Amino acid sequence: MDKNRDLTKKESISGERPSPGKETIAEFLEALSSKNPVPSGGGVTAISASLAFSLALMVGNLTLGKKKYAHYEDRLKIRMQEWEEGRTVALRLAKEDEEAFMPLAKAYALPKETEEEKEIYRERMEECLDYASYVPLQLLKLCAETAKSLKELAEEGSKLAISDVGIAAGLFLTAMRGSALNVKINTNLMQNEERKKEREEAVEEALKQCELLEQTVREVEKRI
Repeated sequence: MDKNRDLTKKESISGERPSPGKETIAEFLEALSSKNPVPSGGGVTAISASLAFSLALMVGNLTLGKKKYAHYEDRLKIRMQEWEEGRTVALRLAKEDEEAFMPLAKAYALPKETEEEKEIYRERMEECLDYASYVPLQLLKLCAETAKSLKELAEEGSKLAISDVGIAAGLFLTAMRGSALNVKINTNLMQNEERKKEREEAVEEALKQCELLEQTVREVEKRI
């Protein structure tokens, strides 16, 4: 996998659009609505996750230092460090999603007239599909790993900002389900059945955490 990742990362994206996380919201939305291949749904899922992490951090900051929630403070500080790291990773994956898609788009355009060209096309496509399915799977797993700590925040965090925990849960659900679609649209074209099965089973395992996020939303509704 590392070989494929190195291969795709060397192929830069043309244009002068700032990296995800460094552009304004208006710039991102303008780029997203254009006919250009990136940013696209993969970037949106990653940004959704980064927004969810940010909301969790906001509620955490509003909870810290309050006597009412002193029993939760030590655990919360650990969780907030995890959420900060998660946001950084999500933004990085937004960029990696673009880096994964561009080589794939180029691979589709490879000539396929001769047997030799067809073989080159198949090999290149398989490499690109491997990486293009790997990136959203990492985002999916990242969100899944956060589900438990977000439910804890819904139960223990400041009640004044509890609705924002519910919104964060919704954003994570969007990121997870969108990432699952982005994995499957690529694995659907893969020839390596073993790798395809491995990726799709990982998707199904991660999606089990959606129920925990749904429970988080219900917990928020009870506390409001």
